[in-house]
This record gives sequence, C-alpha cells and structure tokens, in this order.
Amino acid sequence: MLNNFLEESTTYLVTGYTDLRRGIDGLASIVQGTLKLDPYSRVIFLFCGRRKDRIKGLVWEGDGFLLLYKRLDNGLFQWPKTETEAMKLTDQQKRWLTEGLALEQPKAIKPGRPGVFV
Repeated sequence: MLNNFLEESTTYLVTGYTDLRRGIDGLASIVQGTLKLDPYSRVIFLFCGRRKDRIKGLVWEGDGFLLLYKRLDNGLFQWPKTETEAMKLTDQQKRWLTEGLALEQPKAIKPGRPGVFV
C-alpha cells in the first residue's frame, strides 16, 4: 500500500530521526513549523525513527489526513541522518528506499542533459 502512495504522489523524506510516537498533529506540526511546508498539500511526507525499521507517512487527502505506518520484518531503511530537512525524492530514489537501498547510489548512471554531445 505504501508503494502505491509513493508511486502516485510527490514524496518528501524528512531527514534525521523522528519520534514515531507522534501522531497526525505532531507530524503535521513538524511539516509546518520546522520544515515551513504546507501539510495540506497533496504530497506524502515520510518520517523514520531511530531503529530505522519503521516509517510513518503523512498525506492530506482533501477531507482529512491519512497516517501510514510500515514496519520491516527483516532489514532497515537507509535513512539520511542529517538534521531535519525535507528532501524531495525522485522516482528512482523512491524505488531505492522501498528496496532498502541508500538514496544516493554512487555507481548509478546519472540522468543526461539534452543537447550535450561529446
């Protein structure tokens, strides 16, 4: 189910660790207060706890918030430890995240630029 939301919407990963005991109001206050973003926009915000085996997603559906929760049975999410900031994920980074890979793959082929010939 989380993969469906990630595929269909713009996704922001909230870096650093979040106290996952927070509910909708607490997570929305992080989005609005700390990140200076609109929690009512049609994007999904992902938060991760210190254990890195579970994440929460917060998304506004137009008539209310939806809180998503995923716990891995085997493995950990590769979560950036930097201070709290919102990192907009590309489609490739969303796939890497759900596959347990780091968001930056040094050996991945970088996207090309149109009009550049060697």
